[in-house]
Amino acid sequence: MVLLRKSEDFSILPLLHPPKPGMMRRLSPSQMSGAGLGIAAISYVAVDYMRYVSPWGHSRLQPVLWSVLVLAVVTRVPFYKHWSKELRAAIPFLASIFFLLGALLFEALCVRSVTAVLGLDWHRDTSPLPDTGQWFLLALNESLPEAIVEILRAHIIGLHHFLMLFVMLGFSVVFDSVKAPGLGLGARYIFTMGLGRLLRAITFVSTILPSARPWCASARFNNVPSHPHRWAQKYYVPYAKDPSSIRQLLHWDAAYADPGNYIGDYRADWGPMSFLSDFLRPSYSEGSSWFALLKKAGGGCNDLLYSGHMLVAVLTAMAWTEAYGGFSSALIWLLVAHSAQREIRERHHYSVDCVVAIYVGILLWKMTGFIWSNKRKSKQTVRLEKIQNRLIHAAKDSDMETVRRLVEEMEVSLGEEKQSGVVSNRAMTVFACATVITTLGIVILALTLTSDG
Repeated sequence: MVLLRKSEDFSILPLLHPPKPGMMRRLSPSQMSGAGLGIAAISYVAVDYMRYVSPWGHSRLQPVLWSVLVLAVVTRVPFYKHWSKELRAAIPFLASIFFLLGALLFEALCVRSVTAVLGLDWHRDTSPLPDTGQWFLLALNESLPEAIVEILRAHIIGLHHFLMLFVMLGFSVVFDSVKAPGLGLGARYIFTMGLGRLLRAITFVSTILPSARPWCASARFNNVPSHPHRWAQKYYVPYAKDPSSIRQLLHWDAAYADPGNYIGDYRADWGPMSFLSDFLRPSYSEGSSWFALLKKAGGGCNDLLYSGHMLVAVLTAMAWTEAYGGFSSALIWLLVAHSAQREIRERHHYSVDCVVAIYVGILLWKMTGFIWSNKRKSKQTVRLEKIQNRLIHAAKDSDMETVRRLVEEMEVSLGEEKQSGVVSNRAMTVFACATVITTLGIVILALTLTSDG
């Protein structure tokens, strides 16, 4: 039976010899080292908020905190024992990144399209939708103590904070605070975010909603034509404000009004991508490149149902709760709630955008758990479990011949598993260095692009 000790992940000894009750309360190394992650997360948010209360202290403490975090990770990387798991998760991680980039590109196309389709005159003349959540927060301002209102107004946490909190969660695998592989957790997070952004774009492009900030489009998209797109001129403008026209439109189920002569748009020469000109409606001054045009879209100026900021916040909270848990996860959910009320308070979104983002984020994370589950078993594990079950029955029946044969079969299986997973130390070192450098590069790029929210 000594042969069974060769596998670290598979053994029947706990089943044959259950531990004594007094031995069950011993803390694991991950439990002992895990508390540092929550402290690091709270410290990061607190130090970054000092830019508002003490710029002098922030300018000195933030570099120190960043240096400590980076050095802590770098010094632990050489002792990390799960690079083989990270290697298996590398391809899904890269595939998830490409999927997210494609989703963000589609979202940017939709953002510009819904802003431009009705023209700037529509944005100037259309009032924001009534939002009971905004009324409720204004009422709270009148009834709550001023100190609490100031806390609710404070810019405690933003988009880049939630991204950084997840990065800290992913890197904590080197401290055994979170179950490996970190790239697997990152792949699930990125894939779920890409799926959420894709569904979000499909949602807000389906029905165009006015912005909670009516001046936004004129300030950020001053080159967008003032008049509506020709489709809007034909199918929307004649029926927008006359109830009888809408009733007749429903009766005939056909666009019956004569829109007159269409006001044309500038057609940009973008080669094979020229078809996008009809959706993006560029002006002559900004029609040199379709990609440069999309970079100006930013977060858009229509109401984009649901909130992308809240989707990121909820996915971070879900990942933190599932992978780490504890008091710090409850604190992150409080930060999610604070961020949601601030999105509504500052009129970046309507209340419905934040509410939908919260339950969509939760449901998407739960759904992708079936795809990115850490509990999925390999064929080798299933085979070993079958041998284990047969071995237990043979041991109970005192059939030593069967026990001996099954042990030999298990030894062969474990040898095959070990041989199939062999990777040279040099290749694993190169992979480890490339993974750390690439991941840190992605982190720096993501935080730079989202530092302004």
